[in-house]
Amino acid sequence: MIQTGLIPNAHSDLVTDAAYDFYGTRLATCSLDQRIKIWQLDEQNGKWAVEDDWKAHDAAVSKLSWAHPEFGSIIASASFDRTVKVWEQLLSSTANHAGRWVEKAVLHEARGTVRGVEFAPHHFGLKLASISTDNHLRVYECLEPTAWQLSEEIDVQTIHSPTQHSRAYTAAIATPTQTTSFTEGAPASLVAQALLQQMPRTTGNREADGGWALSWCKDRYWGELIACSSGTSPLVKIVQLSPSRRPETILALTPGNENDGSITSVAWAPSCGRSYHLIATGSRDGRVRVWRVKPGEESAVENGTEAEDDEEGRWEARIVADFGEHKSSVGRVEWNITGTVLSSAGNDGKIRLWKATSGGSIWRPAGSIGVEQTEPEEKEKDDGDVDMGS
Repeated sequence: MIQTGLIPNAHSDLVTDAAYDFYGTRLATCSLDQRIKIWQLDEQNGKWAVEDDWKAHDAAVSKLSWAHPEFGSIIASASFDRTVKVWEQLLSSTANHAGRWVEKAVLHEARGTVRGVEFAPHHFGLKLASISTDNHLRVYECLEPTAWQLSEEIDVQTIHSPTQHSRAYTAAIATPTQTTSFTEGAPASLVAQALLQQMPRTTGNREADGGWALSWCKDRYWGELIACSSGTSPLVKIVQLSPSRRPETILALTPGNENDGSITSVAWAPSCGRSYHLIATGSRDGRVRVWRVKPGEESAVENGTEAEDDEEGRWEARIVADFGEHKSSVGRVEWNITGTVLSSAGNDGKIRLWKATSGGSIWRPAGSIGVEQTEPEEKEKDDGDVDMGS
């Protein structure tokens, strides 16, 4: 059953983001009113109360992210004023009052409005990544509480293209006289790169039509991986970071039609012991998609070949769910803590939940709630299962 709560008049203008802390008992919200508010849950009555409220930026605040609690009470905020700010809550001298939040660092390298920010999984240390409308992904590392170092600055649109694409993408770039991807002659990856070079480049500078999003891989085993999108392209790139070599794209995800809407949100699911990864995307054309991504070593074993080194790993991906119920731009996709339930929020004024069967091949709507509803809708008339194959 879906349970809902209400925070009336949370901000004086449109709320642009909301983020729970690690324990789910505190909520950070931001708005076009340039303010950040921290809310504390009263577990006795289920109501939220303001813990702190301050003017954070000189323009609208676009995104918030909590650091892991092992680093303390720390949040990062991204803004249209082209900065990322890091905030820390100071300890209070009295037990009955929460400490005030203070600005610890201002990161101002972006040359466009900053649309996304997210702390790295805690096992990689206190790091954060941001993405802005200059199409650059930036990764910062904390040297001390007030000193953050820019460790990576990556142009998402020009970074080294992968030698492998998702299955949907490979099929979509066949020549006009072909109905399937290349199976003979030159390798498909080489032909794909040649065709891509002939396609018109998307500048990604039209902010009203573009989308900029990022999400870290939560699994420590595969190293530092970030799924990110930029500009008006429907492409999502998985970027691998390494201390010993330059960042590179190991896989590109796209549904196969260059006219599809730009990606507005990306969410990498916690693995929770799965042998594959799940990445969800939301786009301006109203689609919510779930990608099943197989890491290189597993793919090589399944193909009956020996696993190659990390640099040449054969990562693969395919779409396992594709929903269009929002019928308008999707603003946010997010997984639950186990990566088994996906939520999406759209301009249709609804938050929708999606869940897979135990086999993982059939995805179905699990309920929705609208901003004008008093009770959740557990099942809509037009909701149906989506079977994308095993």
